[in-house]
Amino acid sequence: MEIGVVGKPNTGKSTFFRAATLAKAETGDYPFTTVEPNRGVAFVRVPEPAVEFGVKPQPRNSLSISGYRYVPVEMIDVPGLVRGAHAGRGLGNRFMDELRRAPALVHVVDASGATDAEGNAVEPGTHDPCEDVEFLEREVMLWYRGVLERNWEKIKRRLSLGRESLPAVLSEVLAGLGIDERQVKAALREAKLPEAPAGWGEEELAELSSALWRASRRLLIAANKVDVAAATENVERLKERFPHRRVVPVSAMAELVLRELAERGAVRYVPGEGGFEIAGKLSERERKALKIIKERVLEPYGSTGVQEVINTAVLELLGRIVVFPVADEHRLCDSEGRVLPDALLLEKGATARELAYAIHTDLGERFVAAVDVRTGRRISGDEPLKHLAVIKIQVRP
Repeated sequence: MEIGVVGKPNTGKSTFFRAATLAKAETGDYPFTTVEPNRGVAFVRVPEPAVEFGVKPQPRNSLSISGYRYVPVEMIDVPGLVRGAHAGRGLGNRFMDELRRAPALVHVVDASGATDAEGNAVEPGTHDPCEDVEFLEREVMLWYRGVLERNWEKIKRRLSLGRESLPAVLSEVLAGLGIDERQVKAALREAKLPEAPAGWGEEELAELSSALWRASRRLLIAANKVDVAAATENVERLKERFPHRRVVPVSAMAELVLRELAERGAVRYVPGEGGFEIAGKLSERERKALKIIKERVLEPYGSTGVQEVINTAVLELLGRIVVFPVADEHRLCDSEGRVLPDALLLEKGATARELAYAIHTDLGERFVAAVDVRTGRRISGDEPLKHLAVIKIQVRP
């Protein structure tokens, strides 16, 4: 599972990526800083169950920090998008190629309005960030539409033989875009097109392209640069214009500064928290930066927004849950004695048997039942698991 970080050049997209992952992505105040996609690891933050049980965790596949468990997810910083990307303009081909890999997208928008449509620096407040949201969705829909149009005659010929269904044919043609048959069916239901595809023209293909975009990708708007005064009004405008999207106020630069200072030991800061403590030597410039972060970001918004974006993308948009499997329900440990070592991301609705298979194929094949460690209740193989459940898997010898 990947989270794609997208947007036009110079919106703070690569800064957001660095802040979320501490990967060494290049940043700069000019278009196309990101030429090749950067990859890194971000973390979903959930309550640490070890606190509830009064034990000391020994995480293996995740991190335990100050009462929270941080569960890794892959993040990719996609090259900046410009108008005409669907036709290959700028780095459009690379953008679209990487876009198809990520089911969830974080659209980093310059909420301060300080970058024009091409990503060039302008006076804050002079560009409407709502236009950037509309333009990205339009470019992707045009890309989808282009793929459909290039293949439409072939699609009609296959359907005329009467051997294949429309969703099956479309999903095969659109597989390269990362679109499956389930998503095609959802798009067709939404589009409500005439039943005979042979008669569809440009209008129907445009409507289908829009529906495919909504069915195949989950998108969140990260309204970045809220530390700039002009951003306050634009954040509210983004929320009003796009009520169907989650809009999260963000200061990627504030998060990056806090995390880098924390790594150095100069401040104590837990990602996702609304405050920090000075713990070491700071230069005068760093003290001024921290004062701005506190007054312009943390106090009015409650956090830098970066952790909220990651959690929202994974837990809400993609509908994932975190489950903690253990081998011993009394000691809360695995077979090697490590306490609460693993935190697994599963799809919402995942069953106890699916958890067993996610741990190891052998456990899935020998699965008998599961136990909810908190309640001691026995769970059948087809029962959906709850978010943050601590589960013991029972298997036959």
